[in-house]
Amino acid sequence: MKISLCMIVKNEEETLGRCLESAKGFFDELVIADTGSEDKTTKIARATGARLFEFPWRNDFSAARNFVFSKAEGDYLFWLDADDVLSPDCDPAALRALLAAEPDVVMCPYVTAFGADGTPAYTCFRERFLRRAANFVWQGRVHECIAPRGNIVRSDFSVLHLGSRKERSMRNLNIYRKWEREERLNGRDLFYYGRELSYHGLYAEAEEKLCSMLGGEGWYVNKIEASKVLSRCRRARGDTEGALSALFASFLYGEPRASVLCEIAAILRAENRCAEAAFWYESALRCVDHAAEGDFEEPACRALTPLLGLVCCHFALGNLPAAVECHKRTETIAPDHPSVRFNREFFTKRGLL
Repeated sequence: MKISLCMIVKNEEETLGRCLESAKGFFDELVIADTGSEDKTTKIARATGARLFEFPWRNDFSAARNFVFSKAEGDYLFWLDADDVLSPDCDPAALRALLAAEPDVVMCPYVTAFGADGTPAYTCFRERFLRRAANFVWQGRVHECIAPRGNIVRSDFSVLHLGSRKERSMRNLNIYRKWEREERLNGRDLFYYGRELSYHGLYAEAEEKLCSMLGGEGWYVNKIEASKVLSRCRRARGDTEGALSALFASFLYGEPRASVLCEIAAILRAENRCAEAAFWYESALRCVDHAAEGDFEEPACRALTPLLGLVCCHFALGNLPAAVECHKRTETIAPDHPSVRFNREFFTKRGLL
């Protein structure tokens, strides 16, 4: 069995070496499509023995990924971005055993954010290993994806997104604007378009795209996330009631998510509605992990975040024993977290610990 690592790159001299170093020993070939680098990216790629191809950039990530997939010769195709690395826990032997069963798609955890202590703070599952014979095709000019089908399995073969020092550019947003002029965007693309607009502080325009997505087609997980982004846009514009309405509307699409409940609680707490906020924080603690469904999972929203919120709510309500008890629970989870340290000093000075 042959496994190909397929990448598209442009001006990635800062991170490409780190990425490829993490991948040593896992893949039988490395196939890289360069879309116009002006730095040492291609030199770094050649030094690893990669099969390097040039692909003129056309503002379409799927086109580039489909091109590099077409050049790969492996039975399985795996993709990474240059600012990703494989988790140190990944096991080559376990991977080979998994692929021996010939799944069509292997979904793997993608950790895209980390806490101050380095633990995963944001995880979702992505399609990573694709059986070449199944002829999968990338879709979408930005935030491209492959629609999984056939025999789909899940693995703990994790990819970590470490990022780079590049500043967020207008590239993705400009692609969306041009794309929208040329054709009708589907629900998934409207969601990511709206999220991209929100990143740039274009909240009114983001709200328009997100509402259009929520009122039409779309995957339920994306609709839940779109509700969260819409709420943040409205809150940024001073529309607290609209922000809460967007979060409550997410219940239409699936079981309440802890991240949604924590955001509801945070809005209520900011309005000094601490008893109501405490209810939603307590509810968040009872939520289950939906990462396997493709959610943008935030583990802290099922533990540390609501407990920190409850410390503040109970203290504001004058229920000191409950506040201290919640603080003690945070000590078992993240004793070095800045908020936990602050609360420890606060309660100690008052003789409550």
